[in-house]
Amino acid sequence: MWFRNIQLYRLPEQWDMSAERLSEQLERLLFQTCGTQDMSSQGWAPVMQDSLVHGVGGQWMIALGVEQRLLPSSVVKQVCDDRAEEIEAQQGFKPGRKQMKELKEAVTMELMPRAFTRRRRVYAWIDPKDGWLAIDASSRSSAEPVVEALHKALDELPLKLLNTENSPGAAMTDWLAGGEAPGAFTIDQDCELRTVTDEASAVRYVRHSLEGEEIREHIAAGKQVSKLALTFDDRVSFILTDKFEIKRLQPLDVLTDKGGEGDVKTREEQFDADFALMTGELRKLIPALLDALGGEVKTI
Repeated sequence: MWFRNIQLYRLPEQWDMSAERLSEQLERLLFQTCGTQDMSSQGWAPVMQDSLVHGVGGQWMIALGVEQRLLPSSVVKQVCDDRAEEIEAQQGFKPGRKQMKELKEAVTMELMPRAFTRRRRVYAWIDPKDGWLAIDASSRSSAEPVVEALHKALDELPLKLLNTENSPGAAMTDWLAGGEAPGAFTIDQDCELRTVTDEASAVRYVRHSLEGEEIREHIAAGKQVSKLALTFDDRVSFILTDKFEIKRLQPLDVLTDKGGEGDVKTREEQFDADFALMTGELRKLIPALLDALGGEVKTI
């Protein structure tokens, strides 16, 4: 499997953890389905079969199981309104604020056991050799449940946000202004520019040439690149944001071309092959991206 997005964190280079001990600690917070009065539930779930920590080539994959009850507020409101009308007819006046609050709580408790549930898994890749934690999430807030669950399960998690010497937004603006990205990176045809003083002011280009004078005029007027489509080494395409988020990660044809019938794999074999391919490419892409942004800021 390939991650669609990456939120990247830094682990210490000498993080004292083995796959076996990590699995034992994750068992402290196993996934359980929602109880009748639970709106949501989360915990660590097996990645493949019964393995909480799935290892391939020294790289680890873990998965946070999440279950949520689907109880739309509009449904609760509709039932509350119907009950409120009945109460008004009985007592001769509309329910007050406190009574409506109690009514809403009672209706929610009543409907919750009958609400449908939705399950999903949020995957995270741990590189114990280079000290990365990469979460397949579109934003920091979406990645937070994984980080919080790790903190709850592990004895110690010395995790830090990753920072670079050069601001990604300023660096991408320089690349776009000059019409060239550094190293093995090339600029593609999607970007977003924002006015630094006004986040609401933005210009977006989708599948559009970024080499015209119009782009340079936006930059000269004070706009900075907040998102830029890039390709690394003609093998992997992605969007880089000014918050150092990697989005729309996608392997290119050179990596995904498949052979004949003799290459047919089981689901487990295909998962391992994709995981090994993804981590192999990302272990080259991430250091190259850090170099392009002036290197990593080392924090004490």
